[in-house]
Amino acid sequence: MNQKVKNLIQKLGEAIHESVSESEHIAGVVKNIRDQGFDVMLLLEATIGLNEVETETTVDPSRDAHLGPFTRHDLTFLKSLRISLPDEDVKAFNIGPPPDPAANPTPGA
Repeated sequence: MNQKVKNLIQKLGEAIHESVSESEHIAGVVKNIRDQGFDVMLLLEATIGLNEVETETTVDPSRDAHLGPFTRHDLTFLKSLRISLPDEDVKAFNIGPPPDPAANPTPGA
């Protein structure tokens, strides 16, 4: 991953932190909890996943017609939920099995 993308991910993390820390709604709920006699420690974890966009040099509209409702990313998402399709269904989509998310760990995780 190049340095520019790493910097953008860092900025995204900072923007998320700023949004949470400046939220009047969150501050109000935390105040209500403190008013009930409790100290509050808020720890949030954000997982940022990136998928490089595949670019194709030629566009063949008929290529996607046989894919049905699933794309490679759909199959990856289903696999992350521990949902799998029978191999013959995956082959019918002619896109191969989804990539193994463990092969490309999410940066910052």
